[in-house]
Amino acid sequence: MTRILFTCWPFPGHVLPQLGVARALRERGHEVLFATGASAAPGIERAGFDVAPFRHLDEGRARAAVEALEQRDQRSRPSPALVRRTFREWLVETIPDQLADLGPLVDAWRPDGISTDVAFWSPMVVLHEQAGVPVAVFPTFLGPLIPGPGAPPWGLGLPPPKGPVGRFLTRSVNAATKWGGRGLRARVDELRAAHGLGPLGCTVNELMGRLPLCLVGGVRELDYGRADLPPSVHYVGDCTWHPSGGDGGDSGGDGDEWLAGVPGDQPWVHVSEGTLHSGDPFLLRAAAEGLARRPVQVVLTAGQRDPAALGLGPLAPNVHLAGWVDHATLLPRCRVVITAGGAGTIISSLRAGVPLVVVPTTWDKPDNARRVTEAGVGVRLSPRRCTPARLRAAVEEVLADPGYARRARAAAALLDRAPGPGGAAELLVAMAREGAPASGRTGEGRE
Repeated sequence: MTRILFTCWPFPGHVLPQLGVARALRERGHEVLFATGASAAPGIERAGFDVAPFRHLDEGRARAAVEALEQRDQRSRPSPALVRRTFREWLVETIPDQLADLGPLVDAWRPDGISTDVAFWSPMVVLHEQAGVPVAVFPTFLGPLIPGPGAPPWGLGLPPPKGPVGRFLTRSVNAATKWGGRGLRARVDELRAAHGLGPLGCTVNELMGRLPLCLVGGVRELDYGRADLPPSVHYVGDCTWHPSGGDGGDSGGDGDEWLAGVPGDQPWVHVSEGTLHSGDPFLLRAAAEGLARRPVQVVLTAGQRDPAALGLGPLAPNVHLAGWVDHATLLPRCRVVITAGGAGTIISSLRAGVPLVVVPTTWDKPDNARRVTEAGVGVRLSPRRCTPARLRAAVEEVLADPGYARRARAAAALLDRAPGPGGAAELLVAMAREGAPASGRTGEGRE
């Protein structure tokens, strides 16, 4: 039996992929423990796992830092100063409290390996060396953050480098980004020194490529076909566990019952801004107005917000608003999904073979939108240009061109063949037992 400790922020998009892998580990007879915020504990415990809730780490502080980006005008790019401030407050300055919680837990529970959320840095930058426990990083993105000549700079939605000009642009932006992050790296080195460790000597993104294992919840074909990654990186496909209940709203947590009232004689269009979005619901509003009384049925979901508080006004008869609807029930009935670009919604849509209209806001979403367009499984619309008319035109383009649906179905086949939670569990066990991942670059074909 192998013991795996999962460390993550208590946000749904960060917890649910780890839960999927944890379930696969349990099915194979291994022991699992979660270290996360108390707000996520009830859902994890309902899934049958023990939780060691944060005691020193203030999850409200992290949530406030995240919401500082989410609550600004999502139709414009955040300033570099705001991004640096958010990253420092959320990713770096919480490390001492992370370690105050995890240090005693590692000593007492003695895990054989740690699987950490990509935004939960202390296992990567301290515990991996200090405690001698092998650490796997689990990005909540469609690709790893590890830089390389086959990938564009992170976070800007730029195309992958092609030709001399593209490669020069990538090198230049990466150099500027690295220079801009020197203060964060210096602070990480200070925190490492407090635990008897030397300077990191690289960026945290580069460090992820030096860890024993990096699990990517997607497939290489949705990550620019990258062939420049170390053998520790494995594309395992969709690992997200989909709970059977939601957060209320008109669905009442019962997708089948609620969706029975939506007419089935017209194409369905699902619209989601994601679970973390807490600002102005501009995308829901544009869809509600632009698709009103068109020959489609529109299903809007509010995420973690109260649908009645969104201020969308009276909705047309073909526009339906819910707090939460089970993706497994909803997406197979849809012809198009409109999303702000969260990785979870994109992967869930493609697993159902549904093409996308992506209106990317912040975090990894511009990059996800670029991956969608590069793979030909959808179109991108700039948030600044997201008027009701333009959003309607984007939906009509995807509906009218069968190539989008055909390529989305091809992506679904690739995701179905990916190793999934079972393959990710086997890789974690191999890492814990051997101190390194199993051989092979991406884990394709492992069950």
